[in-house]
Amino acid sequence: MCKLCRTNAVHMPAGEGNPSPRPSRKHQPVPQGVGAPGRKTLIKGGYVLSMDDAVGNFTKGDVLIEGTKIVQVGADIDAGAAAVIDATGHVVMPGFIDTHHHQFETALRAFLADAVLMNDGRPGGEFNYYEMILQKFSMLYSPEDVYISELFGGLSQLDAGVTTVMDTSQIHHSPEHSDAVVKALHNTGRRAVFGYFEGWGDKAQYPNDAARLRKEHFSSDDGLLSMVMGGEIYLPGYEESWRIGRELGLPIALHVVGTFGMAPTFDALGAAGKFGPDNIFIHMTGMSDQAWQHAADAGAHVSLSVPIEMQMRHGTPPTQKVLDMGMTASLSTDVECTMTADMFTQMRSLITSQRMFCNEKALLGEDYPQLLSALDAIRFATLNGAKGLRLDHKTGSLTPGKEADIVLLDAHALNVAPLNHVAGAVVTLMERSNVSTVICAGQIRKWQGELLGHDIDALRGKLEASRDGLFTAAGVEQNLFR
Repeated sequence: MCKLCRTNAVHMPAGEGNPSPRPSRKHQPVPQGVGAPGRKTLIKGGYVLSMDDAVGNFTKGDVLIEGTKIVQVGADIDAGAAAVIDATGHVVMPGFIDTHHHQFETALRAFLADAVLMNDGRPGGEFNYYEMILQKFSMLYSPEDVYISELFGGLSQLDAGVTTVMDTSQIHHSPEHSDAVVKALHNTGRRAVFGYFEGWGDKAQYPNDAARLRKEHFSSDDGLLSMVMGGEIYLPGYEESWRIGRELGLPIALHVVGTFGMAPTFDALGAAGKFGPDNIFIHMTGMSDQAWQHAADAGAHVSLSVPIEMQMRHGTPPTQKVLDMGMTASLSTDVECTMTADMFTQMRSLITSQRMFCNEKALLGEDYPQLLSALDAIRFATLNGAKGLRLDHKTGSLTPGKEADIVLLDAHALNVAPLNHVAGAVVTLMERSNVSTVICAGQIRKWQGELLGHDIDALRGKLEASRDGLFTAAGVEQNLFR
């Protein structure tokens, strides 16, 4: 915040109130050497939304990067011979953070758009997530299928401004499958947390391959990749997964969904003091008040997938419960077989669903909780996610010393202009087409609307071939209009 004024104060430039010049729509060349050691880059003249009260926000501000790190945020920074990225007309803010995404399902996008979690015996129930994905399609993936879905899904999110993901890859049928996931996460070029969850079949080595994976791929904390241990309590022997995860010093993530009848097990774990600040509880639907209290007391993190929870019958999104308990929660996209994996959809779903419940109470003349704001939604999608993944020392805000995970969002675009409220525009007006430039650890991954370094047409062809092979192997008709 500004030390002489209120929290989240906006620093106004000289001549405030004068209209900003419209930025040139002609693409500029990509600045050379950005992200290299010692190379300075100045992101200049944007609407800077830092997500750090100590830094503040700037109606016209600059962000100075040196190598991979942010070194200064302020108004009219003098950076000498630094490369310059003109951010005029753009919101400059931290990249989005997705704390739970099953990227291996990219080849099955929208296949289960109308599905629920489990077969309820009603018409159409045969297309349910549990049977079609977990018991059928996922069993058929080769390492090559895993790689192309993971890579394409990751690049798609990068294109949408998601600079960090926890990939919840329940596809570890062999060490080769696991290595394919890691390779794809690396080749995407963004920050990623490898979620080592279960696999099936004779070659599956979960959870015992965790030590090898940790040693071979995640021995350093300096890179873009880190690791989380999956510890699903609906699986027999989950206790061993928790033990291994904690022995290796890894956070332990798990789906917590009442639909699967896991509430008694979850209650018992909480009562036994097994929860900790290293736990990431995904969904947290249908759990008892006692379990919630145990989770809050332990400092556990909650990952909400609000549109999926509403769409697929996980249960009512526990947004208000999280707020009432004073817990830190983040947003996650879950599965693209049912819903898009951009964070604009997540933020809008979060804020509109919470306000719907509050507003209904207000209309009934009842007391109601504080309404979530647009800025609150952005916090869920950035800094809170970094905290949940134990990455807030690296990312989640535009703070000097953190790594430069930054997005530039076009606020002069047809769907946004004129800009009247930065956070409001990001949450209530923008979508993935507004993501102009994406920077991960100082490296430009998307430049003025164009994703860099990948032949998307060629990758799309490989993804389509993978999809065709999976449908054939599953014996499922590819009916586009069922």
